[in-house]
Amino acid sequence: MQLPPIATTTVGSFPRPSWLADRERGEVTFRLEGAALREAQDDATIVVLHEQERLGVDLLTDGEQRRAQFIYHVLASMEGFDLVNRLPKAIRRRTDVERLVPRVTGPVRRRASAVVEDLRFAKLHTSRPVKMAVPGPMTVVDSTYDEAYGDEAALAMDVAAALNEELLELQAAGCDIVQIDEPAMTRYHEKVAAYGVRALDRCLDGLVIPTIVHLCYGYPGGGKRQHEYEYPELLALLMESRIGGFSLEFGRSNFDPALIQACDGRLVIFGCVDPGDSPPEPVERVVARARAVLDYMDPARLLLAPDCGLMTINRDLAYAKTKVLVQAAHELRRTL
Repeated sequence: MQLPPIATTTVGSFPRPSWLADRERGEVTFRLEGAALREAQDDATIVVLHEQERLGVDLLTDGEQRRAQFIYHVLASMEGFDLVNRLPKAIRRRTDVERLVPRVTGPVRRRASAVVEDLRFAKLHTSRPVKMAVPGPMTVVDSTYDEAYGDEAALAMDVAAALNEELLELQAAGCDIVQIDEPAMTRYHEKVAAYGVRALDRCLDGLVIPTIVHLCYGYPGGGKRQHEYEYPELLALLMESRIGGFSLEFGRSNFDPALIQACDGRLVIFGCVDPGDSPPEPVERVVARARAVLDYMDPARLLLAPDCGLMTINRDLAYAKTKVLVQAAHELRRTL
Protein backbone atom coordinates (compact mmCIF):
# COMPACT_ATOMS: atom_id res chain seq x y z
CA MET A 1 0.00 0.00 0.00
CA GLN A 2 1.35 3.38 -1.02
CA LEU A 3 -0.01 6.48 0.67
CA PRO A 4 1.38 10.02 0.46
CA PRO A 5 2.60 11.79 3.58
CA ILE A 6 -0.32 13.36 5.43
CA ALA A 7 -2.78 11.08 3.66
CA THR A 8 -6.55 11.52 3.89
CA THR A 9 -9.25 9.07 4.88
CA THR A 10 -12.55 8.98 6.77
CA VAL A 11 -13.58 7.02 9.83
CA GLY A 12 -15.88 4.91 7.68
CA SER A 13 -19.51 5.85 7.23
CA PHE A 14 -21.14 8.25 4.77
CA PRO A 15 -24.81 9.24 4.59
CA ARG A 16 -27.10 6.81 2.82
CA PRO A 17 -28.95 8.29 -0.17
CA SER A 18 -32.58 9.10 0.58
CA TRP A 19 -33.65 6.64 -2.12
CA LEU A 20 -31.87 3.86 -0.19
CA ALA A 21 -32.75 4.40 3.47
CA ASP A 22 -34.25 6.50 6.23
CA ARG A 23 -32.20 7.11 9.35
CA GLU A 24 -33.54 7.10 12.90
CA ARG A 25 -31.43 7.36 16.08
CA GLY A 26 -28.30 5.55 14.98
CA GLU A 27 -30.00 2.95 12.78
CA VAL A 28 -31.27 3.15 9.24
CA THR A 29 -34.36 1.58 7.71
CA PHE A 30 -33.87 0.46 4.14
CA ARG A 31 -36.61 1.33 1.66
CA LEU A 32 -36.23 -1.84 -0.41
CA GLU A 33 -35.96 -5.59 0.14
CA GLY A 34 -34.35 -8.62 -1.43
CA ALA A 35 -32.60 -8.31 -4.80
CA ALA A 36 -33.76 -4.71 -5.23
CA LEU A 37 -32.11 -3.75 -1.93
CA ARG A 38 -28.84 -5.47 -2.84
CA GLU A 39 -28.77 -3.66 -6.19
CA ALA A 40 -29.47 -0.32 -4.50
CA GLN A 41 -26.72 -0.93 -1.92
CA ASP A 42 -24.30 -1.78 -4.74
CA ASP A 43 -25.22 1.45 -6.50
CA ALA A 44 -24.87 3.53 -3.33
CA THR A 45 -21.46 1.99 -2.64
CA ILE A 46 -20.24 2.79 -6.15
CA VAL A 47 -21.42 6.38 -5.77
CA VAL A 48 -19.64 6.90 -2.44
CA LEU A 49 -16.42 5.32 -3.74
CA HIS A 50 -16.42 7.52 -6.82
CA GLU A 51 -17.23 10.62 -4.75
CA GLN A 52 -14.22 9.93 -2.52
CA GLU A 53 -12.05 9.50 -5.61
CA ARG A 54 -13.40 12.74 -7.12
CA LEU A 55 -12.64 14.63 -3.92
CA GLY A 56 -9.12 13.19 -3.75
CA VAL A 57 -9.33 10.97 -0.66
CA ASP A 58 -6.28 8.69 -0.46
CA LEU A 59 -7.56 5.78 1.68
CA LEU A 60 -11.18 4.93 0.88
CA THR A 61 -13.98 3.15 2.70
CA ASP A 62 -17.15 1.64 1.25
CA GLY A 63 -19.15 4.23 3.17
CA GLU A 64 -20.83 1.40 5.12
CA GLN A 65 -23.83 1.73 2.77
CA ARG A 66 -25.00 -1.82 3.52
CA ARG A 67 -25.05 -1.40 7.29
CA ALA A 68 -28.24 -0.52 9.12
CA GLN A 69 -26.09 -0.11 12.25
CA PHE A 70 -22.32 -0.44 12.54
CA ILE A 71 -22.34 -2.98 15.40
CA TYR A 72 -25.43 -5.06 14.67
CA HIS A 73 -24.46 -5.57 11.01
CA VAL A 74 -21.43 -7.54 12.18
CA LEU A 75 -23.22 -9.32 15.04
CA ALA A 76 -25.73 -10.70 12.51
CA SER A 77 -22.91 -12.87 11.16
CA MET A 78 -22.30 -14.48 14.57
CA GLU A 79 -24.02 -17.11 16.64
CA GLY A 80 -25.07 -16.24 20.18
CA PHE A 81 -26.91 -12.95 19.56
CA ASP A 82 -30.64 -12.27 19.33
CA LEU A 83 -30.96 -9.04 17.35
CA VAL A 84 -34.77 -9.14 17.22
CA ASN A 85 -35.94 -9.50 20.82
CA ARG A 86 -33.98 -6.68 22.43
CA LEU A 87 -33.83 -5.45 26.01
CA PRO A 88 -33.20 -1.97 27.45
CA LYS A 89 -29.71 -1.13 28.67
CA ALA A 90 -27.73 1.98 29.52
CA ILE A 91 -24.57 2.00 27.39
CA ARG A 92 -21.39 4.08 27.06
CA ARG A 93 -21.52 4.88 30.78
CA ARG A 94 -24.61 7.04 30.35
CA THR A 95 -27.14 6.64 33.12
CA ASP A 96 -29.71 9.11 31.78
CA VAL A 97 -31.00 7.00 28.89
CA GLU A 98 -31.44 3.34 27.96
CA ARG A 99 -31.45 1.81 24.50
CA LEU A 100 -32.93 -1.43 23.24
CA VAL A 101 -29.93 -3.67 22.54
CA PRO A 102 -29.44 -7.23 21.25
CA ARG A 103 -29.33 -10.06 23.78
CA VAL A 104 -26.43 -12.47 24.23
CA THR A 105 -28.22 -15.83 24.33
CA GLY A 106 -25.41 -18.37 23.99
CA PRO A 107 -21.77 -18.96 23.06
CA VAL A 108 -20.51 -16.42 20.53
CA ARG A 109 -19.04 -17.90 17.38
CA ARG A 110 -18.54 -16.58 13.85
CA ARG A 111 -21.08 -18.17 11.54
CA ALA A 112 -20.32 -16.37 8.27
CA SER A 113 -18.41 -13.39 6.94
CA ALA A 114 -19.86 -9.98 7.77
CA VAL A 115 -18.07 -7.45 5.55
CA VAL A 116 -15.68 -9.48 3.41
CA GLU A 117 -17.96 -9.41 0.37
CA ASP A 118 -18.41 -5.67 0.94
CA LEU A 119 -14.63 -5.30 0.68
CA ARG A 120 -14.43 -7.42 -2.47
CA PHE A 121 -17.13 -5.32 -4.11
CA ALA A 122 -15.35 -2.09 -3.16
CA LYS A 123 -12.04 -3.38 -4.53
CA LEU A 124 -13.74 -4.06 -7.87
CA HIS A 125 -14.73 -0.43 -8.18
CA THR A 126 -11.61 1.46 -7.09
CA SER A 127 -7.88 1.08 -7.54
CA ARG A 128 -7.15 3.08 -4.39
CA PRO A 129 -6.42 1.49 -1.00
CA VAL A 130 -9.49 0.48 1.02
CA LYS A 131 -10.00 0.43 4.79
CA MET A 132 -12.74 -1.65 6.43
CA ALA A 133 -14.06 -1.35 9.99
CA VAL A 134 -15.59 -3.69 12.57
CA PRO A 135 -16.79 -2.99 16.11
CA GLY A 136 -14.35 -3.98 18.84
CA PRO A 137 -14.94 -6.54 21.62
CA MET A 138 -15.44 -4.02 24.43
CA THR A 139 -17.96 -2.07 22.39
CA VAL A 140 -19.85 -5.25 21.51
CA VAL A 141 -20.00 -6.17 25.21
CA ASP A 142 -21.21 -2.69 26.13
CA SER A 143 -23.81 -2.68 23.33
CA THR A 144 -25.48 -5.99 24.17
CA TYR A 145 -27.46 -7.47 27.08
CA ASP A 146 -25.66 -10.54 28.43
CA GLU A 147 -27.94 -13.43 29.40
CA ALA A 148 -25.42 -16.21 28.79
CA TYR A 149 -21.90 -15.49 30.10
CA GLY A 150 -22.11 -13.52 33.33
CA ASP A 151 -18.48 -12.60 32.71
CA GLU A 152 -17.61 -9.60 30.53
CA ALA A 153 -14.03 -10.69 29.96
CA ALA A 154 -15.06 -14.17 28.75
CA LEU A 155 -17.67 -12.67 26.42
CA ALA A 156 -15.14 -10.14 25.07
CA MET A 157 -12.60 -12.88 24.33
CA ASP A 158 -15.12 -14.96 22.39
CA VAL A 159 -16.17 -11.87 20.44
CA ALA A 160 -12.49 -11.16 19.77
CA ALA A 161 -11.92 -14.68 18.45
CA ALA A 162 -14.89 -14.30 16.08
CA LEU A 163 -13.66 -10.89 14.94
CA ASN A 164 -10.17 -12.27 14.39
CA GLU A 165 -11.58 -14.77 11.88
CA GLU A 166 -13.30 -11.90 10.07
CA LEU A 167 -10.16 -9.76 10.02
CA LEU A 168 -7.99 -12.61 8.74
CA GLU A 169 -10.45 -13.15 5.89
CA LEU A 170 -10.44 -9.42 5.14
CA GLN A 171 -6.65 -9.54 5.02
CA ALA A 172 -6.71 -12.50 2.63
CA ALA A 173 -9.21 -10.65 0.41
CA GLY A 174 -6.84 -7.71 -0.01
CA CYS A 175 -7.95 -5.22 2.63
CA ASP A 176 -5.29 -2.53 3.00
CA ILE A 177 -6.04 -1.38 6.56
CA VAL A 178 -8.49 -2.73 9.15
CA GLN A 179 -10.08 -0.48 11.74
CA ILE A 180 -11.54 -1.63 15.04
CA ASP A 181 -14.14 0.82 16.40
CA GLU A 182 -13.99 1.05 20.19
CA PRO A 183 -16.05 3.93 21.60
CA ALA A 184 -16.47 1.91 24.80
CA MET A 185 -12.73 2.06 25.47
CA THR A 186 -12.79 5.81 26.02
CA ARG A 187 -15.52 5.40 28.66
CA TYR A 188 -14.17 2.43 30.64
CA HIS A 189 -10.44 2.75 31.20
CA GLU A 190 -10.61 0.29 34.07
CA LYS A 191 -12.09 -2.35 31.75
CA VAL A 192 -9.44 -1.65 29.14
CA ALA A 193 -6.84 -2.49 31.78
CA ALA A 194 -8.76 -5.54 33.04
CA TYR A 195 -9.43 -7.25 29.69
CA GLY A 196 -9.73 -4.74 26.84
CA VAL A 197 -6.07 -4.77 25.81
CA ARG A 198 -6.03 -8.56 25.89
CA ALA A 199 -9.20 -8.75 23.78
CA LEU A 200 -7.84 -6.23 21.28
CA ASP A 201 -4.66 -8.26 20.86
CA ARG A 202 -6.74 -11.42 20.32
CA CYS A 203 -8.43 -9.67 17.40
CA LEU A 204 -5.01 -9.09 15.84
CA ASP A 205 -3.62 -12.63 15.92
CA GLY A 206 -2.06 -13.43 12.53
CA LEU A 207 -2.62 -9.99 11.03
CA VAL A 208 0.27 -8.39 9.14
CA ILE A 209 -1.59 -5.52 7.44
CA PRO A 210 -1.83 -2.16 9.27
CA THR A 211 -4.40 -2.04 12.07
CA ILE A 212 -6.11 0.97 13.67
CA VAL A 213 -8.32 1.33 16.73
CA HIS A 214 -10.81 4.20 16.55
CA LEU A 215 -11.21 5.79 19.98
CA CYS A 216 -14.38 7.83 19.78
CA TYR A 217 -14.07 10.47 22.46
CA GLY A 218 -17.62 11.75 22.68
CA TYR A 219 -19.19 15.16 22.42
CA PRO A 220 -17.05 17.96 23.87
CA GLY A 221 -19.30 20.62 25.31
CA GLY A 222 -22.20 18.22 25.04
CA GLY A 223 -23.33 18.24 28.66
CA LYS A 224 -24.68 14.85 29.68
CA ARG A 225 -23.49 13.36 26.40
CA GLN A 226 -19.90 13.98 27.45
CA HIS A 227 -17.74 11.76 29.63
CA GLU A 228 -14.91 12.70 31.94
CA TYR A 229 -12.15 10.48 30.55
CA GLU A 230 -9.38 11.75 28.27
CA TYR A 231 -6.84 10.11 25.99
CA PRO A 232 -3.48 10.05 27.84
CA GLU A 233 -4.27 7.25 30.30
CA LEU A 234 -6.01 5.21 27.59
CA LEU A 235 -3.17 5.59 25.10
CA ALA A 236 -0.67 4.48 27.74
CA LEU A 237 -2.68 1.28 28.22
CA LEU A 238 -3.08 0.62 24.50
CA MET A 239 0.59 1.19 23.72
CA GLU A 240 1.06 -2.13 25.53
CA SER A 241 -0.99 -3.81 22.77
CA ARG A 242 0.02 -4.83 19.24
CA ILE A 243 -2.33 -2.33 17.59
CA GLY A 244 -0.68 -0.52 14.69
CA GLY A 245 -2.19 2.89 15.29
CA PHE A 246 -4.93 5.10 16.64
CA SER A 247 -7.82 7.11 15.24
CA LEU A 248 -8.24 10.08 17.59
CA GLU A 249 -10.67 13.00 17.75
CA PHE A 250 -9.28 16.53 17.95
CA GLY A 251 -11.75 18.46 15.79
CA ARG A 252 -14.34 18.94 18.53
CA SER A 253 -12.22 18.37 21.61
CA ASN A 254 -9.47 20.94 21.01
CA PHE A 255 -7.07 18.65 22.85
CA ASP A 256 -3.43 19.65 22.98
CA PRO A 257 -1.77 18.03 19.94
CA ALA A 258 1.26 17.29 22.11
CA LEU A 259 -0.50 14.18 23.41
CA ILE A 260 0.24 12.61 19.99
CA GLN A 261 3.70 11.96 21.43
CA ALA A 262 2.11 9.09 23.35
CA CYS A 263 1.56 7.30 20.00
CA ASP A 264 5.29 7.16 19.27
CA GLY A 265 6.10 5.03 16.22
CA ARG A 266 2.51 4.17 15.32
CA LEU A 267 0.06 5.38 12.72
CA VAL A 268 -2.28 8.20 13.70
CA ILE A 269 -5.56 9.05 12.03
CA PHE A 270 -5.94 12.61 13.26
CA GLY A 271 -9.54 13.75 13.56
CA CYS A 272 -9.48 17.41 12.57
CA VAL A 273 -12.93 18.08 11.09
CA ASP A 274 -16.19 18.23 13.06
CA PRO A 275 -18.47 15.46 11.67
CA GLY A 276 -21.63 17.09 13.02
CA ASP A 277 -24.33 19.24 11.45
CA SER A 278 -22.26 22.43 11.39
CA PRO A 279 -20.87 24.38 8.41
CA PRO A 280 -17.54 23.22 6.99
CA GLU A 281 -14.64 24.90 8.76
CA PRO A 282 -12.28 27.16 6.82
CA VAL A 283 -9.43 25.22 5.25
CA GLU A 284 -6.94 27.49 7.05
CA ARG A 285 -8.27 26.42 10.45
CA VAL A 286 -7.96 22.73 9.62
CA VAL A 287 -4.45 23.30 8.25
CA ALA A 288 -3.41 25.03 11.47
CA ARG A 289 -4.91 22.26 13.59
CA ALA A 290 -3.08 19.56 11.66
CA ARG A 291 0.17 21.47 11.29
CA ALA A 292 0.55 21.53 15.06
CA VAL A 293 0.70 17.73 15.07
CA LEU A 294 3.70 17.69 12.73
CA ASP A 295 5.85 18.97 15.59
CA TYR A 296 5.37 15.57 17.21
CA MET A 297 5.29 12.93 14.47
CA ASP A 298 6.53 11.86 11.05
CA PRO A 299 4.11 13.00 8.29
CA ALA A 300 4.48 9.57 6.68
CA ARG A 301 2.55 8.09 9.64
CA LEU A 302 -0.15 10.78 9.74
CA LEU A 303 -3.60 10.56 8.14
CA LEU A 304 -6.23 13.30 8.34
CA ALA A 305 -9.89 12.45 8.85
CA PRO A 306 -13.12 13.76 10.33
CA ASP A 307 -13.44 13.07 14.04
CA CYS A 308 -16.00 10.32 13.47
CA GLY A 309 -18.31 8.94 10.80
CA LEU A 310 -20.28 11.28 8.55
CA MET A 311 -23.54 9.32 8.32
CA THR A 312 -25.52 11.64 10.60
CA ILE A 313 -25.40 14.64 8.22
CA ASN A 314 -26.70 15.21 4.70
CA ARG A 315 -24.68 14.08 1.68
CA ASP A 316 -23.74 17.53 0.41
CA LEU A 317 -22.40 18.56 3.81
CA ALA A 318 -20.50 15.28 4.22
CA TYR A 319 -18.76 15.75 0.88
CA ALA A 320 -18.07 19.44 1.61
CA LYS A 321 -16.34 18.50 4.88
CA THR A 322 -14.37 15.80 3.11
CA LYS A 323 -13.27 18.33 0.49
CA VAL A 324 -11.95 20.67 3.22
CA LEU A 325 -9.97 17.75 4.64
CA VAL A 326 -8.35 17.00 1.27
CA GLN A 327 -7.57 20.68 0.61
CA ALA A 328 -5.90 20.94 4.02
CA ALA A 329 -3.76 17.87 3.34
CA HIS A 330 -2.63 19.23 -0.02
CA GLU A 331 -1.62 22.54 1.56
CA LEU A 332 0.33 20.79 4.29
CA ARG A 333 2.15 18.53 1.81
CA ARG A 334 3.07 21.58 -0.27
CA THR A 335 4.88 23.11 2.70
CA LEU A 336 6.71 20.02 3.97
